[in-house]
Amino acid sequence: MTLTGKSSQQGVLAVSGNVCRSPLFEHNHTDKPVFLPGNMLESARIQKNLPPLTVPEGCLLDFDGELVDFLAASGQATLEPSWPCFHTRLYRWPVNGTVYGIIGGTVGASFAVLVAEELFALGCKALVSISSAGLIAENLQPPLFLLIDKALRDEGTSCHYLPPQRFAFASPPLVDVVARRLSEVGVPFSQGSSWTTDAPFRETSELIAARRSEGIIAVEMEAAALLAMADALDKRVVCLAHITNAMATRSEDFEKGGDDGNEAALKVCATALSALLEYGFCPLS
Repeated sequence: MTLTGKSSQQGVLAVSGNVCRSPLFEHNHTDKPVFLPGNMLESARIQKNLPPLTVPEGCLLDFDGELVDFLAASGQATLEPSWPCFHTRLYRWPVNGTVYGIIGGTVGASFAVLVAEELFALGCKALVSISSAGLIAENLQPPLFLLIDKALRDEGTSCHYLPPQRFAFASPPLVDVVARRLSEVGVPFSQGSSWTTDAPFRETSELIAARRSEGIIAVEMEAAALLAMADALDKRVVCLAHITNAMATRSEDFEKGGDDGNEAALKVCATALSALLEYGFCPLS
């Protein structure tokens, strides 16, 4: 099979003289799915002989897993033995009288959304994610925290939740309430857009320059999918990024500050979770 044309923004290829549309663009987003997270988790629970579980209302996805490791090692979080997911471990993390759920290592758009849907199926009401991210903007210096208000959809998962468009957008009321709370507690952060990609090792100088020209601050792997899921399913999701590197082009890249960096990241995440839960559950539109 020979390609006789290049892909367009509509995802169309000319293959051996025929037009071939990418499967990513074949979804009817109003159709109801068959394979449901609640059903899968219930089957897993029965198979593992676990008791029924309701997860904390506020949950955190820690993509790197370093925050989970730090909390577990320091005795600040305890493993939830009844979590039925086949792929991850859920920890309970108490902060100022509120217990949050935290799961580590859910790297990548599809994995992040899979676990997020599982958490929502078992009682989660508000979800925060935090990823390590690479710096795109030239006027900032890592490390710093980014509150993502929109994410470029350079991945495939978001297309299963929303029709094609360039960005996935966070809920403005949720971003506003988290930004306000972070400012109130004196946590330094930036707010802006990210570039979500499935292939971090395919970031070229030309692409980075193009992303920079449209005002994108950082590159990561999950936000666009999570924000698209949140929009499609009317879920409360806020995505954070800890910008720690410039794509491994500096000797000090990926330095988060040790335990102090973990404490700072946990403060940002706990503040965001608290803000989302206290905001209430009025319509997001």
